[in-house]
Amino acid sequence: MTQSAPLVTIFGGSGFVGRYVAQRMARRGWRVRAAVRRPNEAMFLRPYGDVGQVEPVQANIRDDASVAKACLGADAVINCVGILAEAGKQSFESVQAQGAARVAKAAAEAGVKTFVQISAIGADAEGPSDYARTKAAGEKAVLDAFPDAVILRPSVIFGMEDEFFNRFAGMARISPVLPIVGGETRLQPVYVADVAEAAARAACGEAAPGIYELGGPEAATLRELLERMLKLIRRRRLIVDMPAGLAGIPASILSTLQSLSGGLYVNRTLTSDMIAQLGRDNVVADDARTFADLGIEPTAMEAILESYLYAYRPQGQYSRLTESAKNMRGA
Repeated sequence: MTQSAPLVTIFGGSGFVGRYVAQRMARRGWRVRAAVRRPNEAMFLRPYGDVGQVEPVQANIRDDASVAKACLGADAVINCVGILAEAGKQSFESVQAQGAARVAKAAAEAGVKTFVQISAIGADAEGPSDYARTKAAGEKAVLDAFPDAVILRPSVIFGMEDEFFNRFAGMARISPVLPIVGGETRLQPVYVADVAEAAARAACGEAAPGIYELGGPEAATLRELLERMLKLIRRRRLIVDMPAGLAGIPASILSTLQSLSGGLYVNRTLTSDMIAQLGRDNVVADDARTFADLGIEPTAMEAILESYLYAYRPQGQYSRLTESAKNMRGA
């Protein structure tokens, strides 16, 4: 890999979305600088490219100096950093609002040509949750520094390392009941590799500036998605849709446990902010720019989910063999 190849800095390059973006950019021949808090835990990224093509570097988006250093010499910057739950100094405000602003400002000062921000459907300065409001604040800060930035707003993202289907499937493995909030809220799950491809095209100048909302081919309610997940993992479980007011009780208890644990426990199960967020549909708006405007055909859930959810079946990878043996005995 020559030093003349273009360089992209990916903040959050070892995260769920970031690792897929890093892989896509490496395949396109770019040098990849993965800006992460703990580079020693991101060495798995190196084989995504040729020797020296993909390198993790230390950067914390709460720190000016490390962010500025990570942006130096980059032709493009992609910010993939986001959180679903707050923990210690990693608050929605510090990460999704101030952090995005810091990255965009440093990138502009470093002369970066292209900026891509991974945001989320539902980003809204007047939204019901801190998550939504800080996502909107991050978008505004990016556009202030880069008026020609590309902002990608995915719906719920699924894939092998996701925190959506994996979390509920893990709960179903040990509990006869799946308590949920917002069972009738509509979601439009999108495959992580499709989001990464959109980011790569934007970074390479193949997308017009502006905001794109990214959703998969199918929208469904939360309850419908969990019913599909249960069918795939061959488990029968009772789905209990709790009213928001009632759900606030366990959310408060779990958040209190997090506070008392001194950081040893992080409540990623249920928070008051999640309850507020689930009060709104999370689907692509009718007038939004979408995958179609990027020349991408989104991947259907049925093409991917079984490839990793099989691990949650009673017999795991041997479920098909066990079922086949039962059918033979029945014959």
